[in-house]
Amino acid sequence: HALRVPHAYVPSFTFLVFFTAMALMEQPNQHTSSLLMIATCIFIIDASIMSNFSTLLVSEETNTLYVGAKDYILALDLDNISQEITRPWLVPEDRWLECLRRGKSKAECHNYIRVLHKINTTGLYICGTNAFHPACRHYMTFQLQRKAADGRGKCPFEPTGSYASLMFEGSLYSATSNNFLGTEPIILRSLKNPLRTEFKASWLNEPTFIHMDLVQDSDTSADKIYVFFTETAVEFEFYDKLLVSRVAQICTGDLGGKRMLRKRWTSFLKSTLACSVPESDFQFNVLQDIFVLKTTKRHQTIFYGLFTQQWGKLDISAICIFRMQTVQDTFQKGSFKGPLAMEDSHTKWVVYRGDIPTPRPGACVGLSAQRQGYNSSLDLPDRVLQFASDHPLMDSTLTPIGQRPALLQRGAKYTKLVVDRTSSLDNETYDILFIGTDKGYLHKAFNCLGEIFLVEGIQLFPSPEPVQMLKLGPQKVPHLSEKTRLSLLLSRFPFPLPTALLPAST
Repeated sequence: HALRVPHAYVPSFTFLVFFTAMALMEQPNQHTSSLLMIATCIFIIDASIMSNFSTLLVSEETNTLYVGAKDYILALDLDNISQEITRPWLVPEDRWLECLRRGKSKAECHNYIRVLHKINTTGLYICGTNAFHPACRHYMTFQLQRKAADGRGKCPFEPTGSYASLMFEGSLYSATSNNFLGTEPIILRSLKNPLRTEFKASWLNEPTFIHMDLVQDSDTSADKIYVFFTETAVEFEFYDKLLVSRVAQICTGDLGGKRMLRKRWTSFLKSTLACSVPESDFQFNVLQDIFVLKTTKRHQTIFYGLFTQQWGKLDISAICIFRMQTVQDTFQKGSFKGPLAMEDSHTKWVVYRGDIPTPRPGACVGLSAQRQGYNSSLDLPDRVLQFASDHPLMDSTLTPIGQRPALLQRGAKYTKLVVDRTSSLDNETYDILFIGTDKGYLHKAFNCLGEIFLVEGIQLFPSPEPVQMLKLGPQKVPHLSEKTRLSLLLSRFPFPLPTALLPAST
């Protein structure tokens, strides 16, 4: 599902394009077959009724696409997209007038639905900007329920403010701004066992939140949430602010400290993501999007990162692939950074050489800690919590698989990506990428032995508008034999495929 959101708050029209994740079909009257992205429907909505579609949620259980818009929630039947259920959630007049008095425009003082999460098969948890006074409500059986609750820290104040969120075991994990001015970043757990980050630049320094994902562990007390974002570097100080891409962890079993870090994360750690061309020192330091590709074998989980440059006039995008195991090893075994008190140095944080208290600061209180008598984070010593508060940044920089980008694309600025995994005749798995551009194109690509090759480009929209959201939907593709699937792949590739991809009889 690709979504076009024009720059203006009130566009003349908006397109929603729905497609299956990957449709492999024989083309009639042709000698060869093709790998096609099939657009099942283009749904055009009059902006005089609703506009500014800002979030999508696919429910495979009910085959429904939920859409958050300005002042409305839509529920669309994916079998018949013309069958829609629309529910308004308007801003009260007094709240709208207050928003105007605080200096915001009429266009900004609406309720932009930014957060949609499933509670069960028929229930959602929904948050909107509510004229710069974020609010959240339950949505059950296509009806808004209950009085709106305070949404600060759960939803952005601004219609365009950055955020990331997910729901896990009845708790909402969110990363956004916690105040009207947008100057207080926060990573928050709410609804159950509330915790938050410290308001310190060493923890979060002007971040732009990109994505949040859950990676579960065989030890459920060690389940982790990973937060991906770009922020201003605290470890360096130059004339211009240097942006860096980060991944941070928090443990779902974290209960905060008893005295220190009370109601604060004791497991917050972060590390730097590096995506660069080593021989030319070409740095792609601004993270645009992340897709975590999970497998049944947790140590094989990888994630694709989409990066651009902070400086330079060239339109170059890079995709780097990282192993989640590398991230976990860094947080579990890596060295910490600490502040350096030197006024004349551009470097402000260096590797910490002192003693590290036990149990390890920032670690989940799992089975190993429990065997030492620490049953939860509430039992951790103050010296461990003080160290965790003062040293959230790891010294190691996380490098991608192959130590370089898997794809460099010139002349296009990539905005979003999703990844689908498929199998070949030899039961090997291969990744298909769908990548949105700032000009409204969808690029299809193929990960072949760690290198990404572009296969096709599709123009989604009649005018050049950025693709701002991509979602993989339910795959209702007619059954095709593996031989047909492979032949379709071969017919679309403008380069020879490695023999590893070919069947033994080829």
